[in-house]
Amino acid sequence: MANYRHILLATDFADTESPNVVGRAVELAALNGAKLSLLHVVEYTGAMYTGEIPLPEDINLDQRLAAQAEDKFKRLIAARGLHESEYFVEIGIPKREIVRVAEEQEVDLIVLGSHGRHGLQLLLGSTANGVLHLATCDVLAVRVGG
Repeated sequence: MANYRHILLATDFADTESPNVVGRAVELAALNGAKLSLLHVVEYTGAMYTGEIPLPEDINLDQRLAAQAEDKFKRLIAARGLHESEYFVEIGIPKREIVRVAEEQEVDLIVLGSHGRHGLQLLLGSTANGVLHLATCDVLAVRVGG
């Protein structure tokens, strides 16, 4: 087994994901004496709009979702005693942001949940599949749900 020095937990805070995925990342960090960093990516909502329906400028959904994610991280850190963990909240395309942060932070293992949908995505999920193919470090996709 590799001796990991820096593990990145990428979470979407889904209720079915949190206990399994967070637990696995925490366990691996403890076993390896590794630093554990946390990441949530707010999927850029601007990509959902084609410009046909302009959004009022005072609506800043991405920033509100990012602020909610920061609050969730603070609660998670307190509940799990992860006070040494650094957390990141990014806005963008999840698979790309996960890989970018992993490279910038010199992570050697990414841990994320695998929801699975259909085809190859049935096995991994679209974000997990994308991270697996883009990442230059090891990736652990933890199965979540039934």
